[in-house]
Amino acid sequence: MNSQVTFASLALAEPILRAIGEAGYTHPTPIQAQAIPQVLSGRDLLAAAQTGTGKTAGFTLPLLHMLAATHTHPHPPGRPRCLILTPTRELAAQVEESVQTYGKHLPLTSLVMFGGVNINPQIAALKKRVDILVATPGRLLDHVGQRTLDLSGVEFLVLDEADRMLDMGFIRDIRKVLALLPKKRQNLLFSATFSDEIRELAHGLLHDPATVEVAARNTTAERVDQAVYMVGQKQKRELLAHLIKEKQWFQALVFTRTKHGANKLAEYLTKHGIDSAAIHGNKSQAARTRALAQFKDGSLPVLVATDIAARGLDIDQLPQVVNFELPNVPEDYVHRIGRTGRAGAAGNAISLVDGEEIKLLTAIERLIKRRLDRAEAADFVPSAGAEAAHDADHQRPPMPRRGGGRQGEGRAQASAGNARGGERQPGKPRNGAPAGRAPQRVRGEVDGNRAPRSNEGTREVNGNRAPQPRPDVNGNRANPAPRRPAPRAALFAAKPATPKG
Repeated sequence: MNSQVTFASLALAEPILRAIGEAGYTHPTPIQAQAIPQVLSGRDLLAAAQTGTGKTAGFTLPLLHMLAATHTHPHPPGRPRCLILTPTRELAAQVEESVQTYGKHLPLTSLVMFGGVNINPQIAALKKRVDILVATPGRLLDHVGQRTLDLSGVEFLVLDEADRMLDMGFIRDIRKVLALLPKKRQNLLFSATFSDEIRELAHGLLHDPATVEVAARNTTAERVDQAVYMVGQKQKRELLAHLIKEKQWFQALVFTRTKHGANKLAEYLTKHGIDSAAIHGNKSQAARTRALAQFKDGSLPVLVATDIAARGLDIDQLPQVVNFELPNVPEDYVHRIGRTGRAGAAGNAISLVDGEEIKLLTAIERLIKRRLDRAEAADFVPSAGAEAAHDADHQRPPMPRRGGGRQGEGRAQASAGNARGGERQPGKPRNGAPAGRAPQRVRGEVDGNRAPRSNEGTREVNGNRAPQPRPDVNGNRANPAPRRPAPRAALFAAKPATPKG
């Protein structure tokens, strides 16, 4: 952090400086000190900094300053002046929270929109003035398709965590959005890394951009202590519970590779006296928001997450990150441990590594150009039945056959407050549906997960369709009765016989 530069020296408006002071900040981080003047000058910007260095304020602060300076009234409803695109719901919510924090003394309005929640409140909000819109690409295009959003007035475009958006396959959606925007606008591209793909995207999007890169590509924060525990996969959860209790971790973010694994690990820790919750893509937005809020306020000591949470989670002074399983993509390791050691604070990150993950560990160490310290839990002794208990807990129920529901059973209906706007009354036909049509069944949630569809009436064996029985003759499979071939149609009609006369 550069002690020679203060926010006051960056020529930001007084209401913004007041909000910054109320948030407890006086000096900008290096990415903020370099990016803010470039944005204020009106140039396009390509900026990269390692995760946790304050990229969000690097663009929200100057954008708030410029929007407030040209604020006019009245303004057409549903026509934002600034559009900020993010890859995940959690990041969108936190960026908009940052906008509200630093813009609370300004006459500007903001809105966040993402999928997984009822679209109607968003439609209602778009009927009013919106200066800053923070959105995920999918839900943004939903509104465009419903003609509830007008993007013709966008003056500033921000792509936040652009590398993650490319990783998640949003490039086509991004191109669709770009085609809807006015050509004259200021473009800001912020990313945790400068990959070759990002530079290619920037080449087509940015015009004579300034470039800011305050850390080497794919580096980890200097103040994060990193260590590796070599342990068998089936002993990992016992070791994790042991470390949490022995080291008295009161706030730990644990990453798993799969949604199923996240659920099972959270259940195991809770069963052994450690309050835990899981967040991943199969959880409803309400369950994800609730778990994250409890983790932030300290009432939930352990949050188990898949890589959906690896970007954008800004948790003040998060002391501990655990890689329960190493990620398949080495760059994701950098983003995971970037949740701790943010804004100059100290942090700690450990990885539990099985023998089959050695190749992944080697790839990570090659990427970050350092060998991770090996640690040992000298007083940890796995229980005799650890492997059998692990296998029993990780048995998955048979997968239901596609389309195996009973005839007349409709598609899942979410619980109240979902994207369809609540649960329909039983027996009440949907608008425009025939009155005699059978009501669709409600597919609710189980512990925040979408409940599986009913599979009654189907015959399955271990998740596969059961074979149809065929009779035997003297122990041999009976041959099916031969089918008589259908008569072939004549190529030409026969000529009618004409009597000779």
